[in-house]
Amino acid sequence: MTKSKLKPQLTVKFHQDDQKIVAKQRLHDGFFKVDRYDIQHRLFQGGETEIFTRELFERGEASAVLLFDPEQDLVVLTEQYRIGAAFDAEQASPWLLEVVAGMIEEGEQPEDVACREAQEEAGCIIEELIPISSYWSSPGGTSEKVHLYCALLDSTGMGGIHGLEHEQEDILVRLIPFAEAYQGIASGSINNAATIIALQWLKLNKNQFKQEK
Repeated sequence: MTKSKLKPQLTVKFHQDDQKIVAKQRLHDGFFKVDRYDIQHRLFQGGETEIFTRELFERGEASAVLLFDPEQDLVVLTEQYRIGAAFDAEQASPWLLEVVAGMIEEGEQPEDVACREAQEEAGCIIEELIPISSYWSSPGGTSEKVHLYCALLDSTGMGGIHGLEHEQEDILVRLIPFAEAYQGIASGSINNAATIIALQWLKLNKNQFKQEK
C-alpha cells in the first residue's frame, strides 16, 4: 500500500492579491497612528466576504535582542516602566523585565537598531547578532512586527542605570542567571512576548554557544 503524498501544510492558501482595500481613513495621527480600513477578501469555500471594517493600530516595526553571556550563563535584561501594564489588577508592578528593544525608524535596518538599543539601554557594544525570529506581536489589531535576536557577550562590568533622558527612559540593567530567568516564565516574573520567546529559544540553543566558547 503506497502512502499518499500530503501537500505542504505550512504554505498559506491566499496572498496579497486575494484582499481588497476598499477604503482607508486615518482616525488618529499622533506618536502612534490608528487607521480604519474597509476590506473585502476571498473565502476558503469560494466567493468573497461582504465589505467589513477593521481598525489598525499602526505601531511600526521593532528590534529586540537578548544579551547572553555564555561563559557565566547569564542573561542581561532591562527593568523599566511600561504603561501597557499599569492598569492590570493582577499585575504586581508596571515595571517589567525585558530584553533590550527599540522601534525601527524609516530607513533603518533591524540589525542596526538592535545594536543601537543595546548601547543606549544596556551600555554594551554588540559585534554579532544571531537571528531568532521575526513575528507580528498581535496581528488582529496592530501592524507591529518584531525582529528578535540574540547576542553573545562578556557581561563583566555591566549593570547600572541607562536610557535616554529626553525619551523619559529610566532603565535598570539586571544580570540574571539563565536558569532563574527561564524559571521566571513559569512563575510569571517574565511576562512579555519577546522575552519569553527569546528565553525559550535560548533554552534550546545555548549549549552550542557554550561549546563554541
